[in-house]
Amino acid sequence: MEKTIFFILIDNNFLIGYKIDMNNITIAVATDNGITISKHFGRAKFYEVLYVENGEVVKRERREKPNHHNFSHHEQHHHSHHQSNQQHGFDEHSRSKHFQMAETIKDCQILLAGGMGTGAYQNMLQLNIKPIVTDIKNIDDAVQAVINGSIKNHIEKLH
Repeated sequence: MEKTIFFILIDNNFLIGYKIDMNNITIAVATDNGITISKHFGRAKFYEVLYVENGEVVKRERREKPNHHNFSHHEQHHHSHHQSNQQHGFDEHSRSKHFQMAETIKDCQILLAGGMGTGAYQNMLQLNIKPIVTDIKNIDDAVQAVINGSIKNHIEKLH
């Protein structure tokens, strides 16, 4: 029996849904070392990308990931720019950064991170990449939890 998950995004009164076949997926993981999941998606140095076929990891590769330090107009990350009634991570500059960060994983269906901003989370959903904020530290353990359907998405860790 094929395992699928159907994700729904409700944003600006639009309903977007898509299915993911959990037996044949490509998973990107935000990481600094290829072993553990980064606590913050935006600051991670790399993506560890795992290819799953028939419920088994068949290939693994590391990809460069643009992070907050790669952008020349890096604003101070102390949220001082919130004075304009616009929530952090939702302005056009932030959207552009998120799309650049997603460019190298556009073939992935799932993104694992230990934490991320709400703007980045929603931008990934709009790109048909399902972000999962996990408290599992080890990449292999988290990927196995995705495959067997036991992973929990801790959206309370969004900021």
